[in-house]
Amino acid sequence: MGDSATPSTMSGVYLPGNSTAELRPVPVPLPGPHQVLLEMGASGICGSDIGFIYREYKGYRGIDGPAYRGVIAGHEPSGRIVAVGEDVDRFAVGDRVLLYHIVGCGLCDNCRRGFYISCTRTRASYGWQRDGGHAPYILAEERTCIPLPDELSYVDGALVACGFGTAYEGLRRTRLNGDSDLIVVGLGPVGLAAGMIGRGMGAGKVIGVEPSSARREWADQLGVFDATLPADGALEAIAELIPGGAGVTIDCSGSRAGRSLALESAAEWGNISLVGEGGDLVTEVSDTLLHKQLTIHTSWVTSLPAMSELATNLVRWGLKPQDVVSDCLPLSKADEAYALAAGNSKGKVVLVPDES
Repeated sequence: MGDSATPSTMSGVYLPGNSTAELRPVPVPLPGPHQVLLEMGASGICGSDIGFIYREYKGYRGIDGPAYRGVIAGHEPSGRIVAVGEDVDRFAVGDRVLLYHIVGCGLCDNCRRGFYISCTRTRASYGWQRDGGHAPYILAEERTCIPLPDELSYVDGALVACGFGTAYEGLRRTRLNGDSDLIVVGLGPVGLAAGMIGRGMGAGKVIGVEPSSARREWADQLGVFDATLPADGALEAIAELIPGGAGVTIDCSGSRAGRSLALESAAEWGNISLVGEGGDLVTEVSDTLLHKQLTIHTSWVTSLPAMSELATNLVRWGLKPQDVVSDCLPLSKADEAYALAAGNSKGKVVLVPDES
């Protein structure tokens, strides 16, 4: 059953792999058993979309050959359910949801832990191996739906669906709390999320490090960072702000220099979280790691239960992920939106439906 006003056709965004985004006409899908149809409320553009799909098709971890399968793009969707298939019993027409963006088999050990991202059998991501959220409607599996609290907007939900979930998992593993200061290296969308979540989790001082002055200025207006520092001279500046280093550091840059800074700026017995993709890690071992008794944590996105927990916590903390969004464009301007995300955006770029 569903909404009788749902049209039969729509335009979806596809990524040819040549630094453009194209709108193509497609039919609106019908939900089958255990499936729902969402009317898209917001759909974020992720850095992994840029690096592995938008510029050129590249293989991705755990995927042989090009990861993108020529589907509607967008793996950060949220929206309202407008139709349900047979045997859908937790969600109903009218429910507001965000999507855990990987569909796993549900049976392997990782899926049973809620980590569909690490499914070892039939892993398929919205926007990569199956149609995603860059369209007016998206077909989703009920088991990937997460309730979107009324206090959060669709843009909030889209950001929880990937970047904020990634930052949350990285900080959860360090057991960040009021006993520790936090250093965030790299103030792209995930780094901004880490700063906001760190504040919500009760961190003492929250310090950001970012080479781009425009991104530092954008981070400053969020009101969650005690200071944002340029990369040059950051270690010395951190030593003045937090003598002895921070109890928790997180690298969201994915760069060798960023990871080294996260290690070197950590306090003795500190916890370091690495969530930035790509690159490598090069470090001196004895003085930097062993003698400081450091613990390094790594994570890839998060689990479905933790993502649901985050949505609830954001309301409790009074935080709005949409505050990190610098550019919000309609689907019809997807090419412009992707160019911004790949170039000069200060914060997060999100697509929303065109006004009717």
